[in-house]
Amino acid sequence: MPWPPTLVALLREHLATVGGEPAQPIFRGVQGGHLPTITYRRSWDRARKATFSPQQYQSPLARRPYDLRHACLSTWLNSGVPPAQVAAWAGHSVEVLLRVYAKCLEGQDDIAKRRIAEALAAGN
Repeated sequence: MPWPPTLVALLREHLATVGGEPAQPIFRGVQGGHLPTITYRRSWDRARKATFSPQQYQSPLARRPYDLRHACLSTWLNSGVPPAQVAAWAGHSVEVLLRVYAKCLEGQDDIAKRRIAEALAAGN
């Protein structure tokens, strides 16, 4: 899965600060093991409350950290990344990816028509 360079830099900084081995969790609890779910849920909620307007906070927008996965995959698909590649990065089959995310595709008509026209013109 591709990671944006800014995220890679943040994670490297974090690992340099806390140390760690590849088999250890990136973010660890007080005892050094896995971070308890309630801990990151509370932090996530505080971050949403501090960042969003009251209306956004009350909405389902990014209510769970897992919602970021949906936003990421939808963004990749809408950016034109081929579904087979998105599925591979996400650990899905193309069938599952399209069943879940096809409704997220928007504004692709003009791009698709242009690509078809270009493909047909290349055949002349």
